[in-house]
Amino acid sequence: MFYLLLSILFSSGLFVIFKYFGIYKVDVLKAIIVNYMVAFSLGFLFAERKIPITEIYTQNWFPGALVLGALFITIFFVMAMTAQKNGVSVTSIAGKMSVVVPVFFGVILYNESVTFLKITGIIIALIAVYLSSVKDEKSENKGTLLLPVLLFLGSGAIDTLIKYIQSTYVDDRDISIFSGTLFGIAFVFGIVILGIKSLKKSTPFGLKNVIAGIVLGVPNYFSIIFLIKALQNKNFESSTLFTVNNVAIVIVSTLIGLLLFKEKFSVKNIIGVALAILGIVIVAIA
Repeated sequence: MFYLLLSILFSSGLFVIFKYFGIYKVDVLKAIIVNYMVAFSLGFLFAERKIPITEIYTQNWFPGALVLGALFITIFFVMAMTAQKNGVSVTSIAGKMSVVVPVFFGVILYNESVTFLKITGIIIALIAVYLSSVKDEKSENKGTLLLPVLLFLGSGAIDTLIKYIQSTYVDDRDISIFSGTLFGIAFVFGIVILGIKSLKKSTPFGLKNVIAGIVLGVPNYFSIIFLIKALQNKNFESSTLFTVNNVAIVIVSTLIGLLLFKEKFSVKNIIGVALAILGIVIVAIA
């Protein structure tokens, strides 16, 4: 449970950092690229079993790491945009209510328990994602509803793949180097994207973006490491662990959004938050 608590704290911190990216006009793509370089370095620095970089591609988990690396850079960018356009709490809910995806696959792949209560909780969670994300017509920006939906689906895919690859291919001693590889692959994808963008318009990288990336990279690395370590606990079904993890992040991030950033909630948003907590608690009880 200690690793789960640490994962919750570091994950909640990511949403806050993204919010500040918007406030200080940080170039999100550049900061994310630096973030992945930092997380990659930490992964290899803290590795329990040293594997030469030239032999990484021979590991059984490498193909899965390629897919996850591409998803990481994509969903991180979506998360940053959602935090800036929809707010910290909405971003947290859209990302963390994606727990319904790994819960579903947990039942299919690992024969985890499925009950009427769990199904009810999943349905409530889906409704909560919409209600917590929708804005009044006057204040709604074009495409803002699309961002939480993409974040919901992408985050669910990442959680599902991490659980599958961790339990099937990754040795306990290789957690750090596996995580570092994910971040390294995401870094490469980010550099390619930045290079393509630079063909149209080249801009200085900027010290501000480097500092922002370093600040983001440390908690990002540890949020993944501690989540994977928590998943190693055989006493908890992955569906239960993801549920507890995600509801705690929703609650913490919502409180931060209200207290630190003074985010305003409509009646629909408030109902969405309440349903998010209710749905995720129902799944845990089930």
